Amino acid sequence: MLAGARRQFLDDYARIRSAEGRGSEESAYYRALPFTDVTGNNSEQWRIRARTFQYFVDRVLPRQSSKVLDLGAGNGWLSYRLATLGHRPAAVDIFSDPRDGLRAARHYPVWFPLVEADFDRLPFAKSSFDLVVFNASLHYSADYARTLTEAGRCLRPQGRVVILDSPVYKFPEYGEKMRSERQVFFEKQHGFRSEALRSIEFLDEPTLDVLARDLRLTWRIHRPWYGLSWMMRPWKARLQGRRPPSRFWILEAVFE
Repeated sequence: MLAGARRQFLDDYARIRSAEGRGSEESAYYRALPFTDVTGNNSEQWRIRARTFQYFVDRVLPRQSSKVLDLGAGNGWLSYRLATLGHRPAAVDIFSDPRDGLRAARHYPVWFPLVEADFDRLPFAKSSFDLVVFNASLHYSADYARTLTEAGRCLRPQGRVVILDSPVYKFPEYGEKMRSERQVFFEKQHGFRSEALRSIEFLDEPTLDVLARDLRLTWRIHRPWYGLSWMMRPWKARLQGRRPPSRFWILEAVFE
């Protein structure tokens, strides 16, 4: 990532996250995530994250103690939860903010490694981890093939990549429409379009097929239950003449 683009992205990201009311001075805020947002600022988003996390723990996460690479760790909540379950996480992010980035991990009562690094240049030896988790973060990649290849390099044989809470569309044009709407919203709300990194910002089914072919990986798709209101979103969008909403599948990949 070019230094200028990275700095611009981090500045933009910090402004957006601050405006959204992310973070707290209280340790209780971080230790309650993802099940409760004690600030109340982003409770609906955390409700979805909590459903994703519980499904992940119940049906995807290995039962035995495993080395887990938490990519896009943010404030470290997932690594904290994994550590309390007996796993050995390493939290990776390019955002080290003390309220919403890696330095917020000071609020947790357990220690885990904090690594400031890019997805595409991970400072780990080959075959270091049992599981790589993109924690609501893969859509920040500018090149999914490159990012997933680097994740695969870090995996031990039979290891898995898991993608949590990244938007998935049936067709790329729906994702492109979302991205356009999002940039217009950012410009109106924050005064800029947040395009510094040229992130893709979404996944779609044709792209998943291409990645499976080119990277020789197999996808397993999990569909957590987010409630009746969430299930009705496509029908509401159709009735209102809007684009179909994203799906938050859990995507599990195994490399050949």
